[in-house]
Amino acid sequence: MIKTLQNRFEQGYRTSRYPKEPIHLPKRYRGRPEINADAPAEVVKACADACPQEAINAENRRIDMGRCVFCGTCERVSEGRFVTFTQDFEIATAQKEDLVTDGTLPELEAHAKNHFKQLFGRSLQLRQVSAAGCNACEADLNVLATPFFDLARFGINFVASPRHADAIVVTGPISKNMKAALMQTYEAVPAPKAVIAVGSCTLSGGPFRGSPEIAEGIDQLLPVDLFIPGCPPHPLTNLHAFLSFFK
Repeated sequence: MIKTLQNRFEQGYRTSRYPKEPIHLPKRYRGRPEINADAPAEVVKACADACPQEAINAENRRIDMGRCVFCGTCERVSEGRFVTFTQDFEIATAQKEDLVTDGTLPELEAHAKNHFKQLFGRSLQLRQVSAAGCNACEADLNVLATPFFDLARFGINFVASPRHADAIVVTGPISKNMKAALMQTYEAVPAPKAVIAVGSCTLSGGPFRGSPEIAEGIDQLLPVDLFIPGCPPHPLTNLHAFLSFFK
């Protein structure tokens, strides 16, 4: 006990004060993209041609963040003349179509379902399903339980059984082998319930898009309430999404 108290005294208070106080991420972090609508057509086309995810539409000059893996290729190709990535990590949406963006996003709180806030505002239990994920999205969800983020202080916890859950958090491209397990988990969650899609793989298939072995977007299988883009989404992106949509 003495050693525990000594360790606590030496380390001090480590928990972030977010969302009461803003957090500024390093410049190397790639968050919400900003698009220059006046960029030369040849630059826009070069970015679209170079995008490994075919996430850029050169005609309407928009980026599909559901497909984007935030690799930064478009920013490098355009030298910042068409796309630049900001440090804004608050990029989740309640509608999938809002992920196709010109750099602006709707306020998530304004699109949250009020009955979810009333039901889960004080206690939200989540069951995570890794549907053939690479463990990157899963790892950044696990980080939320560490003292810095301390997800439990908001009344949000990950539970072992879907029968104890209010919502499922799905990661991975949803392979054929995991489809049945995902559907069974969803059915086991008592109503009313929510579905949260985390990461480009879950939203669109990610790098595996086009493969017959996966579902290209969880919305083809289940009604999705919250879309969190990224590869993987930053822990703060997940935290902001949970708090804005349910609290």
